Amino acid sequence: MGLAAQIRRKRRYSSYKGEIGKKADNLINRQFEGSKPYEKCYTDVTEFALPEGKLYLSPVLDGFNSEIINFTLSRSPDLRQVKTMLEKAFSADSYKGTILHSDQG
Repeated sequence: MGLAAQIRRKRRYSSYKGEIGKKADNLINRQFEGSKPYEKCYTDVTEFALPEGKLYLSPVLDGFNSEIINFTLSRSPDLRQVKTMLEKAFSADSYKGTILHSDQG
């Protein structure tokens, strides 16, 4: 029959839109465990797709004991969600000297 299919390449997803801001130095260098509380903390935003819609979880994890210090849930991943989470997690004195590590995404 001489049929031939034309295969289109899928575009790989990339959220990168150019140089947006300054990239922070990697102070952790894969040494994730802290020697004392609040020395090294980690954060990210995770998306959950539910039948009712999407939810976004933003936790702060302490590298000393892997404890979740605080978290926020939101219907949209915005700056307000992250700021609220950080304000709840760190008081003025508790974060002095803390390294807060994220994927900068």
